[in-house]
Amino acid sequence: MDVLIIAPEVPAYAHPGDAGADLVSAEALTLPPGGRALVGTGVRIALPDGYVAFVVPRSGLAAKHGITIVNSPGTVDAGYRGEIKVTLLNTDAETAYDIAVGDRIAQLIVMPVPTARFIPVETLPESARGEGGFGSTGYQTGKGSNA
Repeated sequence: MDVLIIAPEVPAYAHPGDAGADLVSAEALTLPPGGRALVGTGVRIALPDGYVAFVVPRSGLAAKHGITIVNSPGTVDAGYRGEIKVTLLNTDAETAYDIAVGDRIAQLIVMPVPTARFIPVETLPESARGEGGFGSTGYQTGKGSNA
């Protein structure tokens, strides 16, 4: 699928088969401990109708430095033509994190998305899950029991 793009550096997939293409910072800044910043990428895209792009955190930045995205996933709609910016958050309580121009800060995942038709009804069909949510299915403890 072709995506029209204006960018100082075109997002690239690090490995064949990767779902996310790396977005890089278009600006240099320091994220103080607990700080957040809206970081420009210089990337503007034109997605075809029926597609969406999601901006998601890079797992290495999260695991090694505590850097994540506040509104993850960020949603880029097909009709949006502005710059893709990333709201980064430094979750480390003690260490600042420096970002240089060209540093990989997020990934962009492009996917097809159907348009839903919402049909008002009085009741919904039953399901195995029902109304259970927020941890209602429990978890495995390693001893073979549910908690």
